[in-house]
Amino acid sequence: MLRSRRSNLAVPGSSLKMIDKARTLPVDQVILDLEDACAPLAKPRARENIVAALNEGGFDGKVRVVRVNGWTTPWTYRDVVDVVEGAGANLDCVMLPKAASAEQVVALDLLLTQIETAMGHQAGRIGIEVQIEEPRGLLAVDAIAKASPRVETLIFGPADFMAAINMKSLVVGEQPPGYDVGDAYHHILMSILIAARANGKQAIDGPYLAIRDVEGFRRSAARTAALGFDGKWVLHPGQVDAANEAYSPRQEDYDHAELILDAYAHHTSAEGGATGAVMLGDEMIDEASRKMALVIAVKGRAAGLRRTQSFTP
Repeated sequence: MLRSRRSNLAVPGSSLKMIDKARTLPVDQVILDLEDACAPLAKPRARENIVAALNEGGFDGKVRVVRVNGWTTPWTYRDVVDVVEGAGANLDCVMLPKAASAEQVVALDLLLTQIETAMGHQAGRIGIEVQIEEPRGLLAVDAIAKASPRVETLIFGPADFMAAINMKSLVVGEQPPGYDVGDAYHHILMSILIAARANGKQAIDGPYLAIRDVEGFRRSAARTAALGFDGKWVLHPGQVDAANEAYSPRQEDYDHAELILDAYAHHTSAEGGATGAVMLGDEMIDEASRKMALVIAVKGRAAGLRRTQSFTP
């Protein structure tokens, strides 16, 4: 089971204050950023800040991720080497932005393996998260998901993608003006989601940059949560609760899912009659029902929900 990533907080590696704040927030993942949120001249100091923060700890229960710069920049190698050599034992994943091909993921995998081996760490323990932020990456998304056993997550990067396809909008995460026939991002999101699910990975939606528009964030999160995405980036503490709520089941749905699992387990057992399709109240349930219920139940358990109903044969 991959680690929960409902709320994925991105903080600049150059800001010690924001890193300290990240430790206190109820997020599932903290992304210490060396890429877009970190100016070129600030990157060397940001690497030092990130290494110190990871080694200091305080991220209990959170997935610890560092977003390095993409392979088309001059900073990728030094980002990976400095961070993993300095704090590899306290790092869960490296995030590769602007991935355009499976080969770029393989290159990161090989570099990580060399560093882990040289430092005496378990080879392959550090995962890879991949951002899909351009058309080439979307066309190669299935190959990217398959490129390494380290790949844990596929992430939609809306801002760069919008720029890459010349989308007529400056509001990241909202529908472009004039597009009134559906969701302009639907094909992109479903392509990422299908590749993730086909390869056993998590799918994460990107940020909503209007950080004070919490209702706008809720709308954006609700769309991808409905599709089946596992979580979304947050850029501000005000977005955290909305993300955790959007990607967690409602209490009534969680209770219903657990009841389906219990009922199906009972009725398919010898004691329950070993039947394959049974009734739960007015609802017929079968093996397909069990699979659907398991998805909701697992998400509810990961969110810390507790049952308020019990099954009685």
